Amino acid sequence: MASDETRLKELLLKGLAGDAAAHRAFLTEAASALRGYFRNRLRSSPEDAEDLVQETIIALHTKAHTYDPAYPLTAWLYAIARYRLIDHLRRTRRRGIAIPIDDAPEAVLTEPEQESSDARHDVAALLALLPEKQRRAIELIKLEQKSVREAAALTGWSESDVKVSAHRGVKALAKLMGREAVA
Repeated sequence: MASDETRLKELLLKGLAGDAAAHRAFLTEAASALRGYFRNRLRSSPEDAEDLVQETIIALHTKAHTYDPAYPLTAWLYAIARYRLIDHLRRTRRRGIAIPIDDAPEAVLTEPEQESSDARHDVAALLALLPEKQRRAIELIKLEQKSVREAAALTGWSESDVKVSAHRGVKALAKLMGREAVA
């Protein structure tokens, strides 16, 4: 794995420096690694696995500038892949597709306490950076899944004030996350 890490990192950094051939090679080798990752997690649906490979390659291409060379490249790459997988699982669950427990991806079934604890900590740390009104609007609407009307009733704010506060909070979070990824 260390040689894969070194090779992929070298190709990405050359690609970021303007070497188009290195960038293509990085995307090709990353796609190969991602195929195994997604196929192992979506054994019952090879078509979905390939779709996720393509989605992740597009994300790697468009977000390459956010990679921080001080950190392992494969951790960054597989974090993006994991988020794509989670989005896929959410989409398929909403469509009512049932996945037998035997076919459930290992990532979903392993160490849920650690992953959810890490995510809660990350979200809490980011929300703490927001102004109180924006933080509260996001907590109610996005995290607690309250409607705008319910959030307005709970806070005493108007519905439009709740919407605006949530929107500004989400924009601020995106800006904060972008700044952290580049720093």
